Amino acid sequence: MKLVVLGLSLSSSWGNGHATTYRALLRAFAGQGHEVLFLERDVPWYAAHRDLTRPDFCRLALYADLPELRARWAEEVAGADAVIVGSYVPEGVEVGRWAQATARGPVCFYDIDTPVTLAKLAAGDHEYLTPELIGGYDVYFSFTGGPTLQTLERRFGSPAARALYCSVDETAYRPLDVARRWDLSYLGTYSPDRQPTLERLLIEPARRAPHLTFCVAGPQYPEHIAWPANVERIEHVGPADHPAFYAASRFTLNVTRKDMIAAGWSPSVRLFEAGACGVPIISDVWDGLSSLLAPGREIILAQSPDDVLAALDDLDEAARCAMAAAARERILAEHTAGHRAAELARELSAAIARKSEKKQDLLLC
Repeated sequence: MKLVVLGLSLSSSWGNGHATTYRALLRAFAGQGHEVLFLERDVPWYAAHRDLTRPDFCRLALYADLPELRARWAEEVAGADAVIVGSYVPEGVEVGRWAQATARGPVCFYDIDTPVTLAKLAAGDHEYLTPELIGGYDVYFSFTGGPTLQTLERRFGSPAARALYCSVDETAYRPLDVARRWDLSYLGTYSPDRQPTLERLLIEPARRAPHLTFCVAGPQYPEHIAWPANVERIEHVGPADHPAFYAASRFTLNVTRKDMIAAGWSPSVRLFEAGACGVPIISDVWDGLSSLLAPGREIILAQSPDDVLAALDDLDEAARCAMAAAARERILAEHTAGHRAAELARELSAAIARKSEKKQDLLLC
């Protein structure tokens, strides 16, 4: 099928988790025989940090504003078998309305930030989505599963809310033999609602264990944060360097945003990337996590600095390697980009069939 995606960014992974998600998913989707056009708003903060300008798995085009989008790409959107509009797209409400009015095939919403989106809607913040717009999307693809899907259908009128979790490109994320630098690392852009967890599960353990080494990599951390001497700071790690970053750690930390913890069933892409790289994961706790990775066998759950230090100090090398191998096996069996691309194709095909049936019913009437 021919798919058009209007997403936040494919060209730049700086300061967002969308680009790596789209890259893995769309590369696998194209590899299964489909054609993809990705339309991205040209904004200065991503223009200054582009790390993928000519993808080999899809067409990537930048547009300056809404008038250019409408003028240049209406024919492509109208003729696509399906269209996806992503969360956090600039002027996303107007983009969504235009896509729904222009496309002849199904138009879907891909929410990489579902709990954040629902919190924004509850607060009357319609930055990129309105309650009224949800019912016009043929499928609401959600990074969050579980009870949230029922909320989207029953409260907001989505005709079909489907979980489409993040995933990992297993050809890019795999174990590497590199020198060990840290006992525990964390990779993620600064977020105020993640910072208390990072303080509890990495910074405080670092203070208590000066004999261990730690690392926090990612942009936008405020200058006032008091990093212990044994915590190395790296401003940005590009996707191509993620496997080497993970491999340099004995363990890596997964930290989840507050809204996503409250909703549950919201795995971070870092969870699958680190696991595919064969690095044991220490994670905060939220509903649904145990359905993805088995606690104690495939992942370590931590609520306190003591939990983290117990894992770092007490787990011997054989147990550490066994946990890493078990997590990698589970992720390769269930959470690769190929799995997600197949799920996407099935749901899009079903949406196309439903839309065709509706058209036939209207003709009969």
